[in-house]
Amino acid sequence: MNNNDIKKVIAILKRDVKKRKTPNKDPYRVLISCILSLRTKDTVTKEASMRLFSFADNPYDILKLPLSKIRQAIYPVGFYRRKAETIKKVSRILLEIYKGKVPDEIDELLKLPGLGRKTANLVVTVAYKKQGICVDTHVHRIANRWGYVRTTSPYETEMALREKLPSRYWIIFNDLLVAYGQNLCRPISPKCHICRISKYCFFFT
Repeated sequence: MNNNDIKKVIAILKRDVKKRKTPNKDPYRVLISCILSLRTKDTVTKEASMRLFSFADNPYDILKLPLSKIRQAIYPVGFYRRKAETIKKVSRILLEIYKGKVPDEIDELLKLPGLGRKTANLVVTVAYKKQGICVDTHVHRIANRWGYVRTTSPYETEMALREKLPSRYWIIFNDLLVAYGQNLCRPISPKCHICRISKYCFFFT
């Protein structure tokens, strides 16, 4: 798959894929929701985020909450005990080093405990609308299935996409491929027979 194909593929995805809703644009809310989302279903993450933000939605108020209250609010997200501690630590660092403001640069976000490149890119793109490519398991799997990149890890995929993918597609790429990966291009038994992208796909051809 080349860049001429990728233009056609993304045009198809924009028409056919129901994108995930990302209503929370406040950087702190986006950051905390991203932390909660790791290894957790979207519906569980959304409900846990809403419960937590009903008590506190900024680093000042989060630090006022007992750790037990945070744990209770975010349960049953995966690793909820560890994530509660991470939320506390991140909030404290934001206040002590960044004056309560979530950084808008990937390198600065990566200095925060518990944050990887996926989360950093999501915060930058969703909250700040700055260029970034969020690579999760869906993006890594599908970009390689298509034959658009040849990589062995999400980090390599991000770097390869930064080199190859036209920048105008960077922000929307994750959103489109996650929905596509959940519904059609699944890890096991992908629905190639009804996929309108199959003719461009190395995996299918």
